[in-house]
Amino acid sequence: MDGLKKIQAVIVGLFAGLTGWLGNLAIPVYVLLACNVIDYITALIAAPKRGQEIDSLKGFNGLKKKVLMYLLVAVGGLIDILVNYAAQSVRPDFHQPFIVAVVVALWLAFNEMLSIIENISDAGGPVPPFLKKLVKSLKKKTEEVAGSEREQTGDIQKSDEKLQPQNGKDQ
Repeated sequence: MDGLKKIQAVIVGLFAGLTGWLGNLAIPVYVLLACNVIDYITALIAAPKRGQEIDSLKGFNGLKKKVLMYLLVAVGGLIDILVNYAAQSVRPDFHQPFIVAVVVALWLAFNEMLSIIENISDAGGPVPPFLKKLVKSLKKKTEEVAGSEREQTGDIQKSDEKLQPQNGKDQ
């Protein structure tokens, strides 16, 4: 096997291992990664049309935001792990794949898609009118699904509101 084929085999092996490890989270993460790359490129293309300068500090800050997205997906994955752990202590045969992490990754991907559409529009590229509406609708549906899951788990927002001091009381 020559050097190029060895490199290809290693890359395919790593990709297959990562896909197996991520399970149902793999596709949303890969879509988010593709959106991150496309958003970064389209932002660079749109910047001069917006009258913005391209500099390394802005670019680095943009990359930091992309990294933070993956940390947010990781937090969703940690929540999923804890939920599975708690449920398995009651019912050992319980196993639920990543749910929170998938919803977080989808929401972030849709947000990136909206940014891509705006970048392309600002750069003077053609954007079909239905596309932005479609992505906004998908993002909203993702938020609704996450909201309905929250309602099923006891409405976290209402319990958080109870912890806040009201009208100067408890202060």
